[in-house]
Amino acid sequence: MLAPGVDVSSLEGAVPGAPGELRVVLRSAVPADEAGGIATTGISGWHPTGTERDFTHQARFDDLTPNTRYLVTVEARPAVAEADAPATAIETATFRTAPASDQRLPVRFAAMTCQYYGRRDRPDGFRIYPSMAAGRPDFYLSIGDNVYYDNESPRTTSLELARYHWQRMFTLPAIASFLRSVPGYWLKDDHDLLRNDSWPGIDPGISAPMTFEEGQAVFVEQIPAPEGSYRTVRWGKGLQLWLVEGRDFRSPNDMPDGPGKTIWGAEQLRWLRDSLLASDADWKVLISPTPIVGPDRSNKADNHANAAFSHEGDAVRGWFRANLDDSFLVIVGDRHWQYHSVHPETGLDEFSVGPASDAHAGGTPGEDSDYHRFHRVGGGFLSVDVDWVGDRARIVLRHRDVSGRVVYEVERLGS
Repeated sequence: MLAPGVDVSSLEGAVPGAPGELRVVLRSAVPADEAGGIATTGISGWHPTGTERDFTHQARFDDLTPNTRYLVTVEARPAVAEADAPATAIETATFRTAPASDQRLPVRFAAMTCQYYGRRDRPDGFRIYPSMAAGRPDFYLSIGDNVYYDNESPRTTSLELARYHWQRMFTLPAIASFLRSVPGYWLKDDHDLLRNDSWPGIDPGISAPMTFEEGQAVFVEQIPAPEGSYRTVRWGKGLQLWLVEGRDFRSPNDMPDGPGKTIWGAEQLRWLRDSLLASDADWKVLISPTPIVGPDRSNKADNHANAAFSHEGDAVRGWFRANLDDSFLVIVGDRHWQYHSVHPETGLDEFSVGPASDAHAGGTPGEDSDYHRFHRVGGGFLSVDVDWVGDRARIVLRHRDVSGRVVYEVERLGS
C-alpha cells in the first residue's frame, strides 16, 4: 500500500488527468467518391472531463457501415476554451468494422490476458503487443486481469490508486501504439476488480477501504464499456463471440456447492443458451475470463473447472455438448500457462491464451494426458483466423510465444 503522505501523481508511471474538453470525430478512411457515397462521418460534440470519471470520456457511434475502415480523431482543449476554440492536442487511430452477419470475409483476432506491470519484458511495455500487431488482427481480446490491484505495488486501497494502475499500464508506449490500429474488447476478472478470487459482498481484506462496487465502476470508467457486462458480437457469417461476465453475478466461492451456486447467474446463463441456439454463425466461440474445462490446481475454488463450482460446471459443459456441435469452442484467460484441453466426458475444447510475459508464467498443476493436447508454461497469446475452403468455414487457432512464434496450431474445417 502507499506510504502516508505520498502523492499518487508523483509515482512512477503516473499520468494524472486535467480538466478540459474533448470530442471524437469519426470518418471513413475511404473517400466518399470511391466508396459509392456510403462514407459516414460522426462528431460527438465537445464534452467536459473532470475528476468524477478520472478525466475520461466515452463516445458512442451507431449505424456504422459494415466492413469499413474508419479514422478516429480525438481532439482536446482547455476547459475554459471559447465555443469555437481549436483543439490544442490531437490523437488519431483507425479500426475496421465487422462484416455484416451474412458476409463471408476472412477475420483474424488475437487474445491475451494477465499483464503484470512489474513483469514487463521490455521498457516500453510487453513484447506481445508488437508481436500481435505484426499479424494485423482485425481486433483483439484482453480476457481479464488487465492490471493487478492487490498483489502489485502499490496495492490498491482507493479509487485514486486504482486509476493509477490503469494510467501507468495503458500509457505504456507499446500498448498505446498497438491500440492506435487495433480495436479491442476487454473483460474483467478478479485482480482488475478488487482482489484475488473476488465476488459481490466479499470482505475487501487487504484492499480495504476500496469496495467491490468501486472496482466495478472504475473498470467501466477506464475501459470502453457497453451497457451490460456480458454481450455477443458478430464478425460476418464465419464468427460469433460470446463474452461472458464472471464476477458480477457469482455466488461466494466458499458457499457449499449445489444447484443454487453459480458463477454466471441465472439471467446470464439463460441469455447465453438462447443466443447460442439462435446463432447461425459458422464458428461459435465463448470467451471466458476463467476456465470451464481446465484442469486447474486442486486448491483453487474460483472457476467451473474447480470442485467448488462443479455443479454448474458439469451442467454447462453437458448443455454445450448436448445442444452444440464441434463448431463451438472456448477461449479463456486467468491461467498463467498456455494449453489446449479437451474435456474427457463432453469433448469440449478449451484454449488458454497464457500470460502476457514469460516472467508471469507458472502455477500449472502439470500436464495431464487425459485433458491436454498442448501444455506450455510460458508467456504469449492466441491468434485465431476464420476463412473458407470452398464453401466450408475454417478456423485456425495458434498459440504463440511472446515474440509471435507459433508453438502449437489446430486447424478445423466446418461441415
